[in-house]
Amino acid sequence: MSCRRLSTSGVLSMSVQNLSKQDVAALTAEDVAQLAQRLENDDYTDAFEGLRDWHLLRAIAFQREDLAEPYLYLLDNETYDEA
Repeated sequence: MSCRRLSTSGVLSMSVQNLSKQDVAALTAEDVAQLAQRLENDDYTDAFEGLRDWHLLRAIAFQREDLAEPYLYLLDNETYDEA
């Protein structure tokens, strides 16, 4: 797992490309809450940091729906009727 510690929040940020099922299984509700708080605050130095966090939350939602459920609104997944 590729991780780096963000200096402003002290929260681990993982690279989604290297995220394994074991990595997601090791996440706690507090880890996901801190990730969601970063997304909610939308206070990133560049757009790519926010996009990485968004993809990370999305990966967590697919693998650990129980952890991501309170924050699904941040993913803004809507079904579209394209008929």
